[in-house]
Amino acid sequence: MAVTKRDFGVEGQEATLYTLENSKGMKAEVTDFGAILVNLFVPDANGNVEDVVLGYDDLTGYLKNGSFFGATIGPNANRIANAKFTIDGVEYQVDVNDGPNNLHSHIRDGYHKKLWAAEVGENSVTFTITDEDGYIGFPGNKEFSVTYTLDEENGLTLHYHAKSDKKTIMNPTNHTYFNLDGHKAGSIEGHSLMLKASCYTPVVKGAIPTGEIASVKGTPMDFTEMKEIGKEINEKIEQLRLTMGYDHNWVIDDWNGELRHIATVVAPVSGRVMHTYTTLPGVQFYAGNCIKPEKGKDGADYGRRCGLCLETQFYPNTINTPEFPSCVFGGDTEYDSVTVYRFE
Repeated sequence: MAVTKRDFGVEGQEATLYTLENSKGMKAEVTDFGAILVNLFVPDANGNVEDVVLGYDDLTGYLKNGSFFGATIGPNANRIANAKFTIDGVEYQVDVNDGPNNLHSHIRDGYHKKLWAAEVGENSVTFTITDEDGYIGFPGNKEFSVTYTLDEENGLTLHYHAKSDKKTIMNPTNHTYFNLDGHKAGSIEGHSLMLKASCYTPVVKGAIPTGEIASVKGTPMDFTEMKEIGKEINEKIEQLRLTMGYDHNWVIDDWNGELRHIATVVAPVSGRVMHTYTTLPGVQFYAGNCIKPEKGKDGADYGRRCGLCLETQFYPNTINTPEFPSCVFGGDTEYDSVTVYRFE
C-alpha cells in the first residue's frame, strides 16, 4: 500500500494531508497539523463506504477546533486538578483553562495545534514533535511520536512513543469522534457499546476523579454487556448530571500493559462494528455531550451527541492520585503505547 500526500495548508499555514488506503476499501487521511485524523472511510457489509469521523474540510476549521475533532492530545490528555502537580518535590503550574483545572495541556499551544514532522512508511505515517523543558508548564526536553498504520484487516493502529531528559507527564491520546453510520448521520445515542470495564472513576464538579475506583454494577455506567448509549444517558443521577451525560474514565479489567480488546461499538443503521484495543489502563468514553452546533465536513450539521470518543489513556488527574497507575516517565523510562480501532 502506497501512502500519498497533498497540500492541506491555508492562509499561509503549511500543512500536508497523508492518505493511507488498503485493498478492502478503507482509507484514512491524517495531517501533520496536530497529528490529526481528518477522514476515515469505512465500508459496511454491503460495500457502502462512509466517512465515520467528525471533522472539517480544510485546515481553517482545525485552527479553531473547539471540540478537538481527531486531535492528538499532548503532552497530557484529560484533566489535572487545580492545574498543578508535583514530581520529585518540585511543583509545576500548567495552564488554567477549565474552571480551576487544566484540560488537554493547553487549548491554544498544545500538541494538537502544532505542526509535527512527518515520515512516510510503506503503509504508515509517523509524526514527531519536540518541545523544551518548561514548555506550557511541563518539565523535560521531550520528543513525542505517533505512527498511524492501516492494515489489510481494516485496523487503524496508533503507536505512541515518547522520551524526556527528566521526569514528566506523558499521557497522550487521540480525540477522534466516531459516528459509525457516517459523520453526517446525527445522534450516536442509538449506537450500542460494550466496555470490558467493571469499574470506573467517579468524579466531582469539574470532572475531576474522586480517587475512588467504583463498580459499575447496578448503575447506568455499566457497559459490561452491549447496551444502547442512549438507554440510560439521561438518568437523573449525580455522575451523569455533573458531565451532562457520559464523560468518564473506565478502568480496563485485568490491565497488564499488553494489547487487549477493551470495547466494541455497533452502529444501528449501517451495522458497522468497531473493536477497540489498547495497552493502556483506562478509556475515556465521551458521548459528545458538549459539541456545539457548527458546520463540519461536506456541509454537515454537527451538534450535541453526534459523535463518540473512546480516548485510551492513563486516568484523569492520575498525576495527583497516587492510587492510580502512574503517568510519570522520563530519564531511562520511555513511554510507549498502542491503540487499535478495527472495523467490521
